[in-house]
Amino acid sequence: MKQKSSFRLPTIIIAAIAVMLAAAGSAQAELLIRITEGADSAIPVSVVPFAENGSMPVGDKLSSIVQADLAMSGEFRPLPPEKMLSLPSKRSDVYFRDWRLLGQRYVLVGELTRNGDRVEARYELFDVNREERILGETAGAPASNIRSLAHHVSDKVYEAITGVPGAFSTKLAYVTLERENGKSRYRLQVSDIDGKRARIRLESKEPILSPAWSPDGKKLAYVSFETGKPAIFVHELSSGQRTKVADFPGLNSAPAWSPDGQSLLMTLSKDGNAEIYEMNLQSRKVTKLSNHWAIDTEAAWDSAGKGIFFTSDRSGGPQIYYMAKPGAEPRRITFGSRYNARPRPDSTGKYVYYVHQRDRAFTIARTNLENDEETVLTRTESDESPSVSPNGRMLIYATKQSGESVLTVISADGGAAYSLPASEGDVRDPAWGPIVR
Repeated sequence: MKQKSSFRLPTIIIAAIAVMLAAAGSAQAELLIRITEGADSAIPVSVVPFAENGSMPVGDKLSSIVQADLAMSGEFRPLPPEKMLSLPSKRSDVYFRDWRLLGQRYVLVGELTRNGDRVEARYELFDVNREERILGETAGAPASNIRSLAHHVSDKVYEAITGVPGAFSTKLAYVTLERENGKSRYRLQVSDIDGKRARIRLESKEPILSPAWSPDGKKLAYVSFETGKPAIFVHELSSGQRTKVADFPGLNSAPAWSPDGQSLLMTLSKDGNAEIYEMNLQSRKVTKLSNHWAIDTEAAWDSAGKGIFFTSDRSGGPQIYYMAKPGAEPRRITFGSRYNARPRPDSTGKYVYYVHQRDRAFTIARTNLENDEETVLTRTESDESPSVSPNGRMLIYATKQSGESVLTVISADGGAAYSLPASEGDVRDPAWGPIVR
């Protein structure tokens, strides 16, 4: 790899880049889905196959997508259709006694109607024990976009039962690597959260790292080495327009959007040491937020958008710190091991998630910010790049399973999991997109 300028990456940052450079295999656009573990406390729910009026699009059935969405969350245990005693499509056909016999808490019924190039879904969700409807709606979408309609239904069902907005209509961004005949091809891709409808947004012979979503879901910021050194770009997804926003001497890394979408946190070493800066995207003015002889990097705003979490080796090894406001004295958050890095706070303000090393294993852990209790959530040994769902109920990260590189989603308490391996090859650096109204 040619370099246009000479610089030295800090040790604390090298690991993320090395993972990408060391990966091998060939990556195709679509991810697979593999549910690896369920939660014992999952809520029994029945998603009855929807009745159909008119010719429906070829492919996955809407009710099957909804069933898979709810299972992915780890909070629900859908009943297989073949075990159902009946297949009702409206309230008058629902016999609650039958569903109680099957141990079900909720039952979703509905009907699809094709009107020209549109499909309309009428659906109802019932509480089996109380024998009452808790959700009823009619929603439509183009026949070519049945998956979006299904994810919408999943979001509504999830929120009706849990009281928390669903995140099934959100998107994932991630990086895949194809290596053949000694040549590398990196691809920045965006897909549904179940890995479907993946689209390649950028291809490069040089590494692409650290994708980060804007709050409105319209842009991605990321690091690209296409200029021979790390530079930060902002990519508008609808037009494909790319803008290089940070290409200072030395390190330009770890972009993270502010809650209002007007600025980016980033790590720069333009003045010699790696520090946290904030860049106003309109004026391009950069403001230094940290000032220490140690390496400060991987910053992320807290849920209120007032303070930042970041990784620093000021205590002798990578640990998570919190700065309540720019210029405030940082407070150390993690103490459970000699290595804790890449903090990702959730939307509730209760937890921060991060990569945690114990012995030789790298796992995902979280700290309860109310009582400082640390919990290790994963049991694999090569976990990295955690990203929290916008509703705070799920977490995605990259790991190795049976020698293959995959993305794994777990419930926020670590109680359930599903994996998204690439159909072939290596997949890394996931970023969970926002809920877009």
